Amino acid sequence: MENALLVGLSRQMALARELDVIANNVANTGTNGFKARSARFNEFIMPIASAEAFQTRDRPLSFVIDKGTPIDLTQGAVERTGNPLDVALRGDNYLVVQTPGGERYTRAGSLAVNAQGQLVTQTGLPVLGEGGPIQFGPGETDAKIAADGSVSSDQGVRGKLRQVRFDNPRSLVSDGNNLFSSTAAAQPAGPQARVEPGAIESSNVKAVLEMTRLMEVQRSYQSMTSMMAKADELRAKAITRLADQQA
Repeated sequence: MENALLVGLSRQMALARELDVIANNVANTGTNGFKARSARFNEFIMPIASAEAFQTRDRPLSFVIDKGTPIDLTQGAVERTGNPLDVALRGDNYLVVQTPGGERYTRAGSLAVNAQGQLVTQTGLPVLGEGGPIQFGPGETDAKIAADGSVSSDQGVRGKLRQVRFDNPRSLVSDGNNLFSSTAAAQPAGPQARVEPGAIESSNVKAVLEMTRLMEVQRSYQSMTSMMAKADELRAKAITRLADQQA
């Protein structure tokens, strides 16, 4: 019975982890450039006891262990906005932004110019061009981004968006605020890298699928809770009967 409770507890912990992943996906359904995650689990089989004194053969016990939360890197739908500073990235490219912790990467292409004249993300982080942060001077107007990533104003070209890619996209790790970091070196996307001006890439979260998964996880959790309650009840009855026998 102790084994049943331990197996059930490992399953509940896995379900709680999956619920967190689903909740984060659902919360970011409307976040442009967001990439959904999924929960992955493995079976862990307890080592079988090797002593020869057991009267019956020892049975293997299977537990659930967290394997990780891989990112779904498929492209989200492209939505037209008409904003000249919005860009939807095509392919496996990423924009580079400057953070207090160093360079980070994002697919969120809803950009703006801050009070200091810098091109920034929605969260106010500077977007890097091929020569560093892209800066506009006082009084410049008509800021826009071209399909090749060139950023210009009424005073001319002010830089070109730095776009990178990764030989192994699975090396990307979520860093919060719709940003990614990577242990692998980023590679220049090359001259073929293009963006779609006046549009953004929407989240690739499939809301209906996530809500279906949410209901399945809730049912599984309730079922496991019921099983553990019954196992605990059996243990209590066994203890009571043993106490009665000894009395």
